[in-house]
Amino acid sequence: MQAEDRLNVTFAALADPTRRAILARLADGEATVTQLAEPFEMSLPAISKHLKVLERAGLISRGRDAQWRPCRLEARPLGEATGWLDDYRRFWESKFDLLDDHLREIQQKGRQS
Repeated sequence: MQAEDRLNVTFAALADPTRRAILARLADGEATVTQLAEPFEMSLPAISKHLKVLERAGLISRGRDAQWRPCRLEARPLGEATGWLDDYRRFWESKFDLLDDHLREIQQKGRQS
């Protein structure tokens, strides 16, 4: 999958608040589907659908330990998304720095008048 496609899939997966909450829970460590479903008022099949979206995006992986299928967070796609967002953060920070400079100039001119 190309970088742009990976970003699209990542951001689509992150667009849902339930999936973001699942990722936040997995940031604390592995969990089963049942454990991930506990805070939500939805069925296990509905949670499984969310997990499939996250898995397709590469944001989680599922292991196998006998009957236990732990889910774990996979950070690489989040790193790629953060890298993409950082480019825009730097852009806006530079614009804010220019605005700060301009405002300081205006304040100094006001004091001199």
